[in-house]
Amino acid sequence: MAELSAESGIPVATIKYYLREGLLPAGERTSPNQARYGEEHVRRLKLIRALVEVGGLSVATVREVVAAVDSDRAAYNVLGVAQRALTVFKAEVPVDDREWAMGLLTSIAKEHGWKFGPDNPAADLLVGTLCTIRALGHQALLDQLGRYAEIADRIAEADLDTLEAGVSMDRIVEATVVGTVLGDRLFEGLRRLAQAAETARRYTEG
Repeated sequence: MAELSAESGIPVATIKYYLREGLLPAGERTSPNQARYGEEHVRRLKLIRALVEVGGLSVATVREVVAAVDSDRAAYNVLGVAQRALTVFKAEVPVDDREWAMGLLTSIAKEHGWKFGPDNPAADLLVGTLCTIRALGHQALLDQLGRYAEIADRIAEADLDTLEAGVSMDRIVEATVVGTVLGDRLFEGLRRLAQAAETARRYTEG
């Protein structure tokens, strides 16, 4: 375990905690107080670190994600579990407003071939956001929703292009978590730079 700690950069006490919580599979017992750990344990620790430290997920949620990784589920479903864990949001909006927002979102989704269920947390996030934009009277922003959806398609393609083919599911889910959380920050920064440049092009005299 000391070697596993040195290889992964995670303290022994934390590794023992992950073992107790069922996040990390037990090593191969070689004596009453010794166990052998392999590269798969290092990969799993990196995944747990990504989920906890980058994704900010609770231990209970991480347990759900790693259980999906260890199951026989298809890659699509495993990634769905990870994405759902990263988007925990329930918008509290009036029924009429929710119906309007879901109608708008459903229309956009149909145009782009997106499919989602009524309990999808990303959809809930969008419903709350759309209702807030309408309440503030920014119709021009709502009018651009189709263009934003087109950009989202391109971003999704770029996100999936970063996933390495032929690697372990641990590694794919880790890349998904890191890419989603840090990718949001990355795009936010790029968007700010682009906004500044576009503002200068449109409104700076000369």
